[in-house]
Amino acid sequence: MTRIGLISDTHSYLDEAVFRHFEKCDEIWHAGDFGDGVAEKFKAFKKLKGVYGNIDDPVIRNEFPEQLVFMCEEVKVMMRHIGGSPPKYNPETRKELKLHQPQLFISGHSHILKVIYDDSINCLHMNPGAAGKHGWHKMRTLIRFTIDGKNMKDCEVIELGKR
Repeated sequence: MTRIGLISDTHSYLDEAVFRHFEKCDEIWHAGDFGDGVAEKFKAFKKLKGVYGNIDDPVIRNEFPEQLVFMCEEVKVMMRHIGGSPPKYNPETRKELKLHQPQLFISGHSHILKVIYDDSINCLHMNPGAAGKHGWHKMRTLIRFTIDGKNMKDCEVIELGKR
């Protein structure tokens, strides 16, 4: 069983409450737009996986890829910052989803929290919304969930407060 803290679009702002919410998580997954200093704080706290976002500088882009495809337990995961969501994926993401056939697709960028199952490709899509203070979202959000074998469960949406 792997407990995951999923976050995106921090834009250089990291609310201290995130550490409390992710305390029992085994890994933190960041879906891009880290900004300055966020990756270092997370790496000092927990195992971190992530992708770079459109605002990230060359330092982040050298450490994190544009796309990650990996296994977590028995679930194939694909993560990209800009991807769209069911059924309106961007063309590159649509191509990559067809190629990799993940059971879980994670994206950020939109600042809109979504957890949607896409029956057409048998894939759960998650976007944790935005946890930072930059952007047009009204509420800062993140997600906690568990992967146990091939089961994704115990999904919790956490509101951090108004932007």
